[in-house]
Order: sequence, then C-alpha cells, then structure tokens
Amino acid sequence: MSQETFFAQQEDCFSSFHNYLQHIGELQKLQARNLQDGIRRRQEKSLQALAESAPQVPNATDWLDYLSDFNQRTLLFWDTLRQRADNTLNHRQAGYPVLLKFDHELLLDGRSLPSPVNYSLLRILPGVGQMTDVALPPVIVIDPRGGHGAGIGGFKEESEIGESLRAGHPTYFIAFSHTSEPGQTLGDVAAAQARFIELVSERHAHAGKPVLIGNCQAGWALMGLAALRPELPGLVVVVGAPLSYWAGTNGRNPMRYAGGLLGGAWMTRLGSDLGNGRFDGTWLVSNFENLDPAHALWGKYYELFSSIDSEAPRFLDFERWWGSPNLFNSEEIEVIVDDLFIGNRLTGARGSLTDLRKIEAPVVVFCSYGDNITPPQQALNWIVDLYPNDLALHSAGRTIIYLKHASIGHLGIFVSGKVARREHRQLIGAIDAIKALPPGLFELIIDDVPHADDRTQAYKVHFEPRRIADIVADDDGRDDEREFALVERVSAISSTYYDWTVRPWLSRAVDEPGAELLRQSHPFHQQRLAWSSLNPALWWLSGTAELARRQRRPVRADNPLLAWQELVSGCVENALDTWRDFRDAGQELAFHMFYGGLSTLASGRQAKSSAEPASERDRALIARLHEALPLGDAREAAIRILLLLARASGRLDKDMLENIVKDYRRRASSDPQVPDVASLRETTRLQNLLVFAYPEESLQSLPELLPEPEERQRILAEVVRIEPDWQRSDGPLGELWRQLFEVLELPQADFARLRAELPAPAPEVIAEASVAAPSVAAEAIAEESAAPAPEPQAQQPAAEAAAPQVGAEAPSEPAPVVEPAVVPEPQAESVAEPAIGAAAEPVAEPVAAEPPAEVKAEAATKPHIRVRSNTVTEAPASGEPQPAAAAAPAAVETAPASAEAAPVSAEAPPAPAEAIPATAETPTVPSKAAPSAKAASPATKATRTPAKPRQPGRPRKPTSK
Repeated sequence: MSQETFFAQQEDCFSSFHNYLQHIGELQKLQARNLQDGIRRRQEKSLQALAESAPQVPNATDWLDYLSDFNQRTLLFWDTLRQRADNTLNHRQAGYPVLLKFDHELLLDGRSLPSPVNYSLLRILPGVGQMTDVALPPVIVIDPRGGHGAGIGGFKEESEIGESLRAGHPTYFIAFSHTSEPGQTLGDVAAAQARFIELVSERHAHAGKPVLIGNCQAGWALMGLAALRPELPGLVVVVGAPLSYWAGTNGRNPMRYAGGLLGGAWMTRLGSDLGNGRFDGTWLVSNFENLDPAHALWGKYYELFSSIDSEAPRFLDFERWWGSPNLFNSEEIEVIVDDLFIGNRLTGARGSLTDLRKIEAPVVVFCSYGDNITPPQQALNWIVDLYPNDLALHSAGRTIIYLKHASIGHLGIFVSGKVARREHRQLIGAIDAIKALPPGLFELIIDDVPHADDRTQAYKVHFEPRRIADIVADDDGRDDEREFALVERVSAISSTYYDWTVRPWLSRAVDEPGAELLRQSHPFHQQRLAWSSLNPALWWLSGTAELARRQRRPVRADNPLLAWQELVSGCVENALDTWRDFRDAGQELAFHMFYGGLSTLASGRQAKSSAEPASERDRALIARLHEALPLGDAREAAIRILLLLARASGRLDKDMLENIVKDYRRRASSDPQVPDVASLRETTRLQNLLVFAYPEESLQSLPELLPEPEERQRILAEVVRIEPDWQRSDGPLGELWRQLFEVLELPQADFARLRAELPAPAPEVIAEASVAAPSVAAEAIAEESAAPAPEPQAQQPAAEAAAPQVGAEAPSEPAPVVEPAVVPEPQAESVAEPAIGAAAEPVAEPVAAEPPAEVKAEAATKPHIRVRSNTVTEAPASGEPQPAAAAAPAAVETAPASAEAAPVSAEAPPAPAEAIPATAETPTVPSKAAPSAKAASPATKATRTPAKPRQPGRPRKPTSK
C-alpha cells in the first residue's frame, strides 16, 4: 500500500466518523424537539378541554348518582371481560372458524391440493336485497396472516367485503385456518392462491380478470404472486402492506429498529423451536400492542367502561378476532423475517427472484400517515427502488396509484367503518376509471362533497399525476438504510451461530404438550383466561352483572364527576404516551449509535439497487421518440390532443374516465369497425410517451398528423365533447387551447360551435381509425424498449409476459346490466371485444384519461407491432410480448412484459434539443416502417397524398375528406 493510499483511507475514516457524530447529534436534537412537541400538544389538549368546560364541584347528590353508576358500570365491565374470555375458549373449541359477518360457501379447501395449505376459497353470498352484476369483474379479498385471527376483511358489515357486495361485484374471500399444514411453505401458499384465482377466473370467464385486494401481510404476498404470475390479476390493491422494509423517517416509525436491537432473526428461530416447529402469532400481536401502550393498557378498556351500555358488542366482536392468534410453520416465519423484514428482498432490487417490475396489472396502494406498522415510506418507496425516475416508470408501461389517509391507524385501515364507507367504497367504485388510466404514477384523491341530506356524505374521486420525486420528498433521506444492511449481516451471523449451537438440542427437547403449555402461558392469553368462567373466584360475577343490568340507572350526562373522570383518564393516557415517546426515542438512538458506529468502522455502503442508470439507452429512446413525432393520422392526433389537455389540466376525473369506458363498450358492442383494445392501447402508450418527453414538439407536429382543415375541425369538435371541464379560456388549459387553434390554423376556440359540429355524442375519431395503428413509431419504439434491460431481475420471458394480458381481461362484458343471477349475453365472448370487460376495456378511452405531464412517458416499452398493409397484427407470442391480448384499455389493463424488462433509469426526460446529442446512438427506424427522410428528420414535414392507398411496410397516411 502506498503512502498516499494509506493517508487517503485514514482521511476517509476520520471523515466518516465525523459524519457519524454529526448524525447522532442531529438525531438527538430531533428527538428532543419531538418529545417537547408531544408533551406540549397533550398539555394543550388537556388545558383546552378544561377551558371549554371547567369541571364543577360536585354536590352530595352528584356523588351518590355517580357512585351508583360507577358500581354498575364496573360490574358490567367485569362481566364483559368474562364474556371475552369465554368467547375465546369457545372459539378455540370450535376450531377457530373464520369470523365473517356474511353468509358464505366453501369452494375449494387448500388442504385438498397436491401441496396442502391452511387456506381456503370462500364465495360470499349476497345478502337480502343485494344484487350481483355478473358483468362486473369478481373481487377477491385475501385475508392477512399476520399473527391475529382470520376474517379481518369482513367481520363487520362495513368492510371491504361489504362494500364489494354493495357495488354488485361477485365477491370471494381467501381465508386461512389457525394452524399451518405440516411442511407448508410460502411457495405452497402462493401456488394455492394462484389456483384459487384461476378458479374464480374460470367461474367468471366473461367478466374480466379479478380484482385482488391484499391486506397487510396478504398485500406483500399478493405483490409477489402478481410478479410471478402476472397474467392472473386485473387490478392489484394492497392495503396497509409494507413493501420497502427499511424505509421510514427519523423520529418516527420505531418498529423498523426492532430486528436490529434484538440482534437479528435468531429470536424467530428460538420462538419456533420453543413451539415445536411452529411460531406463535401471539408474539406478533403483543408486539403490535406494545407500539401503543396507552391504547392497549388503558384506552380501549376505558372506552368500554365509559360506554358500557353500547360498546360491549363491538368490543366482544373485535376481541374474538384479535384474541385468537394463529400459528406459523418455522419455514414460513423464518423466510418472512430473513428475506423481508430484515433482508428487504421483496422488490427484486436486492437480488430476489421476485421482481415487482413484472407486475402488469395496475397497482393501487392504500396507506396512512397514522399507521405505525406501515408508514407511507414503507408502502411506497419500492417504487423508487424499481423506477428511479419518471421516464423509467412510463417507458415500462406500468400504472401505479396510491391513496393516503391522514391519520387512521394500522388496524383502522381494515376495520374502521368510516374508512370502509369513504376510502374502500370509493376505491371499489373507481375500478373502471383506474383501469382506464395510462401508465404513470397517480394519487387518488377523494373530495368531500356537501350534500343536502346531512345524514348522507357524498364524495367525488379524481386522479392527479405524480412524479417519483414526490415519493422521494416524503422521506427524509435514505442514507440510514446502509445501517439496515449491517443489521442483515449481523442477523446472518447470529442466526448461523444459533443454528449451530442451540437449535440442534432445543428443537429435540420440546414436544407438543410442552409447546402448547408455553403458548398458553403467554401474558396475552393469561390476561384473558383469568376472567373466564373457569376461574372459581368469579362464580358470582355473571348473576350479579345480570342483576345490575336489570336495575341499571345511568348517571346524568351533566354530572360534574363525569368530567373529572374524563380528565383523569386523559392524564393516564398522556402519561403512557409520554413514556412511549421516551422509549421509542431511546431505542432509535441506541440503534443508530450501534449500527452507525459499525457502519463507520466497516466503511459500509448502501446496497445498490438493481435499477442502474441507463443514460445511453434513455438517450436512444428519446431519439426514437423524436423520430415518431410526425408519424400517425387522425387517431394518433386525437389521442395526443387529449393527452396534452390532460397534462394541462393536472387531473383526471373518475366520471370522465368512466364515461369514456362506457362509450367505448357501447360502440364495441354494436360496431365491428371499432378498433380493438390492444390497438388503442398501443396507440395511447406511444402518444402518452411522446407528450411526456416532448410536450411542445407533440403540439407543434400535430399539423403533420392532420393535413386537412376539415379533419382538424372534426377532431377538435370530438375532443371538446369528452370533458366539459376542459373547455376553459383561462389558465394552462386556456393557453393550450389557444396554441392548438393557432398550430392547426383554425379560428379561435368557440366551444359552443365545436360541440354543434358533430351529431354523435362520443369521440368518433377514435373509433374511426380502426385499422390505423402507430405502425412505424410503435415498432421503432418497441424495438428500443425491447433492448436488454440493465436490471437482470426485470428480464422476463416474452411469452410469459404476453400471455397474462391475452384475453385475461378481454372477456369482460359491455355496459354492465345489473341482473341478480342472469349470466350476461355471450357478446362478451367476442375476441375483438375483450375491452368490453369490466373496465379492462377502458383502454379505448383512456385516451381521454391521459394524465398530465408526468404520465406521458409510458409507451416506450410497448410490444412489437408488425405492420402489414392496412392491418395491425400482434407479434407472435413466441417471439415478443403481445399487447393485443391484453383486453384492457389503452393504458388501462396492464403493461406488456417487454416494457418491464427494461425500465429506463434516466433522470427527468431530457429537453428535446439536449436529448439527442449528435454523438448519441440514434436507432434507425426500420425501412418498412417509414420513409427514410421522415425517420431521419422528424422536423421535416412529410408529404401526404390524400386517399392514396398505403404500400406494404409504409406508414398509414391520413385520408382527406
């Protein structure tokens, strides 16, 4: 080692140590501020309550009334705890049945499969007066096995299952039993769930691919399944599911530090060995309760005590589910902890065989800032891991939507009636609109709409385009993730040491009776069983409580002692919350001090994501896009104008998207000349990417797509009818309209006159060009996007990627008609009308659903399209992915597999002039695709001969009217 190298290393070491000390100092200041802010908020809340209604001095009568009520409430409270314990025992004796509030029937038991699992497929039966629309895609809710009991998605009327039934969807539930089957693995579970989904798809072959909803643990499992079997889902919805396990913000999210503070995953192995090869989910449930001791130790019991006359049924229902934790096989829990919570390998960015880039269906993520199990960073940062910039996401052709709640906690996301009525109801109601969205990142926004009836709250849904930078901005940096990489290394060492020294003898020393005794001795179970009727000391409680119910005399609401009671309860909760804050701050500081110090000594660096930069490919892609700007005809022009308007608007309304979908389905069911979904989808993807990368050039090149004045007038008239809210003369939309009329050399906007131009109420231009596809441009861009991707995990066989989209959603039916048990007409069977499916088809219309600027980069990775005279045919499945079979709207369904094999990783799309440096490699457009002059010089206007038939291999020319 040279002297210079030695001193350079020493300098790096001292610099790293200095940064470490600086980080610890800043963390201490942050925690001090957080602690002070928390104490101040709690004090202000208490003082405000005192100021608004200062407690009065009670008199003797107040004391007598209150004490009488207090004694009765105490007896009823104790009796409710007794009922909870007895319910738990009865639930155990019954074999831990699924707790659903809905009638259901068993369709397939996972124990009967070749690799038995403790999962089963249930069909939820509609309630009295409920009607099922067989034309709608089925909804499958997957129960999360996160330690608690089964049935979280439907143990209340107001739940995900309830909202699905309310909307008329055929509804199914994938439930689990208490104990895993011997030898059961996560792979077996995934195979079983895939079989369940296939069975549902077979039962609803004409309704499109199913909508899959995964809660918590079921969410990340569903994402993995959708990546391995991308042909299965039509829409993926993950609710409160952690996907990026190291993510979080300093001063919050303390649960992510637990693995490091415990020394890794060896504790999981110890728990499995003490359980005779099965891990007790009670540990997971109690860990969750420890995150909020104020609620677990005091809050929920005080709520029951203070409202004992009305709260008992709700309390007992919840505790029946919460108090029956399930068991995991050691193989399952060890993989979950090693590869996910500590290894963070789900996304495929760190070497996992599961690559979420292979998911083709639109993905919806529902998360909450009040969730201390899955904060928004853990729910969304996987997007940044896989798609480092907007161009990468758009060119991959993926559609991702997220919905954020401001305050609801982890369990509330699944069980809150208010969340079910607002978020889940609107989400299920927006399925068609979501599928009609083009590739890109969107946020689903639910607006509260004032309603004349105060008892009914109305909502309105719209989508706003977002950028990758918006997700990054929600985090306070990811430098601390290198410390979690060290946790993984420490965990591997400690787990290996445990496997060598302790497991060999401990696993043989524990038998099943001993394991069951240890499980039942857990404090979580003991605090419940102590109140059961088995306790001889409580022989008197049941009868006395019944007597108190008959003689119940509640205290008046204005009794001063009730205010004092509330004040005391608030003080207890505040004290527990303050203790929790100090505990969490100490744990966070200890974690960063220990692993930050190790990182300094080890010169640790954050593991690189598999999504490596590919600036050269990006530049080549941008160059090809530039060549495609002047290519196309009326259909391309109409779609491009809609995309430009969507970009200027900054939002896409759900109603607009649904109207487009309905119109396309209506046309497709009656007019064989309407373009198929695949063709429209490819056109939209390409135009969306052009508008994203070259918004100004996309506008200026419109005259080349519309050479005839009459055609320009007709196209604008059709566009005006699609979205009335876009007809503005001020703001960005007004400026864009002005530019459109100026570029197309038409009189300034007169929306009333334009609306009168055509008698038809729907965009005819889109349907008219049924055979006109973005031949040249599509093929050119497809070739570019088919190039090998920098990330190996993203590579996926073309056949596999194409197959999922072929016909999966195609079978959906036209305009759904609500008919209780009538099967829809066979019209949906038409291969050309896969778009008719439940929203899968919106593709045709997604044209109008184009998201603003950020959405424009989708089509870079579209499957190859071969041009033969006037007909567009899909590339054979054996060769490249086929976009056509996807039966989803232009951007609605799912992106072709080829797109995800090569996510681009450039920064924001380069400016047109800078994007194509003279030295950059500019792929030549195939000769059959376009004349050389046009390909080489997009700026040069190509001459078009009206009504001249196209020659094989040449781009279609617009026909003059």
